[in-house]
Parts: sequence; C-alpha cells; structure tokens
Amino acid sequence: MSSKKWLGNLYLLIAAFLWGSTFVAQAETTVGPFTYIAARSYVGALVLLPVIALLDHRRKQLGTFVKPDRKLLVTGGVLCGVALFVASALQQAGITYGTDPGKAGFITAMYILIVPVLGLLFKKHVPGRHWICVGLGVVGLFMLCMTGGLTEFSLTALFSADTLRSLTLQSCDVYVIVCAVVYSVHILLLDHYSPRVDPVRLSQVQFLVTAVIATVAALLFEQPSWAEIVRSGVSILYAGVLSSGVAYTLQAVAQRYADPTVASMLMSLESTFAVLSAIAFYAITTGNPKLPTGYEWLGIAFMFVAIMLSQWPERKRKQDQHV
Repeated sequence: MSSKKWLGNLYLLIAAFLWGSTFVAQAETTVGPFTYIAARSYVGALVLLPVIALLDHRRKQLGTFVKPDRKLLVTGGVLCGVALFVASALQQAGITYGTDPGKAGFITAMYILIVPVLGLLFKKHVPGRHWICVGLGVVGLFMLCMTGGLTEFSLTALFSADTLRSLTLQSCDVYVIVCAVVYSVHILLLDHYSPRVDPVRLSQVQFLVTAVIATVAALLFEQPSWAEIVRSGVSILYAGVLSSGVAYTLQAVAQRYADPTVASMLMSLESTFAVLSAIAFYAITTGNPKLPTGYEWLGIAFMFVAIMLSQWPERKRKQDQHV
C-alpha cells in the first residue's frame, strides 16, 4: 500500500472519530435542537471559507481551476441542505429527548444499509448479501432501541416472554430511526450532485441552507438566547468546526487516495466511535461510564456485523477477472 493510501486511510479514520464523538457533544448542549443546528451549521459554513480559498488558489497554480456551475451548485446545495436539516433536526431531537449518544450513533449508521435499498427505486442492483445485512440490522435495531426488560446480559432473560412483553420503544428513538432514512436520501442527493460540482462548495451551500431553515424554525418554535448559545459554545464549536468543517475536508482529501471499499468501511466506524466516546466521556466527567445494557450490547453487535459485512468487498466473478 502506498504512503498516500495509508495517509488517506488515516484521514478517514480521524474523520470517523470526529463524526462519532460529536454525538456526545450534541447530548451536552443546553439549547433547543433548531438553535443548535443553526449555530453549528453557520460555524461549519464559515470554516469552509478559507478551505475553499486555499483549494482555489492551489488549483489556479496548477492550472486546473474550473469556474463552478452556479445554477447546479445552488440547486444541489438547496436540496442537500433541506435533507440535511430534516435529518439533523430529527437526530438532535432524539438525543435531546433521551436517546443515548452511542445508541444514536449506531441507529444513524443504518443509512449504510438503507441507501442501497432506496437505490432500487433507481433500478440499482442490490446484492443478495445486502438483504442478509438488512435483516441483521433490523434485529440489532430492535434490541438497541427496546428498553425496560433487561439491565444485564442474560441468554435466559433475553428470550423470556416476560422480558419481551415489557419492552417499549421510546419516542426519542423513533426520531433517530426516521433520521437514518432521511440521511439516506441526503447521501443519494450528494452522490448525484458531488461529481458535478465542487464538493466543498456544495457542502458550504448545504450548511448555509440548513442554517437558514434552522434559524427560522428556532425563532418560530424555540426561544433562542445568546446566553444559552454561549453556554453551549464548546459543543457548538466542536460540532461546527471539527465535525462539519475538518471532518468533511479530511474526507474530501482522503478519498482521492483511499480505496473506495476501505473508505466506506472506515467511515462506517463512526457508530463505533460514538459508543466508545460516550463511554469515555461519562467515565471521565462523572465516574459513571454508562455502559450499554445487555440488550443494547447485543444490538450493537448485530448492527456492527451488519454494517461491516455490507461494506466488505465482493469477489469478482471469474469471467470478470479475465476481462
């Protein structure tokens, strides 16, 4: 493996960590969901300004600068921004109203399984193995979201009728489940527009659109105040600068060198980092690591296997290998 590929893989690993650890930052904010989304999106858009300037300067030096198609950029940015707002609002609402950050990370990661299924609407082929992954993911999602029946892992209790009858689905978990579906739509939109326009500019436009919509929603349904925003400043800056600005830039640079399959697998580790970050954060700040319960551990295991298996490279058919 070349040094550039190793560096690209490292960038993707760092990006996955930043995305995953942001779930903890989201849980620690004291502002409303819309206010939080607006603030972090404005920060993300601002952070990308110098990135775009540096990239443009570099391209002009190399003679590869191409003037962006403004109409296509705006169209793609608006559509992606609307989808990103809806997904972000659902995710933030779920976390604000009670979904554990680690659990939210794994549920959101279901987009890796959902995207190819939605691709069927566009007549894209879905491998048979992927349906097995979907089944594993659904089982994992059930165990991860259902609470109240088991506090410690026990195979006997796991399959008892009393435990299953006592399980409940929290409304906050439903928000994050729907969020995963909307994120899948967002990814399909990015897949359509990213090859046609500058991806960093597209990201900035979508952040601005998300920020504007979230600002309107915050003014209508919340009572945002500068005092609360400042109080949540660390969380907002972490999400806006590192998760939106830095992580996106690292991904854009890394995927020029990294193998696409390896890149997908590394990015899917976001959910694993979400759980590990939540455990570490609460262990350090409160002395209570808030470990997942028995059902949740099993759900995490099912979903991790489903996510990783869905990204594993397929063997090429013999006739393809000789082409």
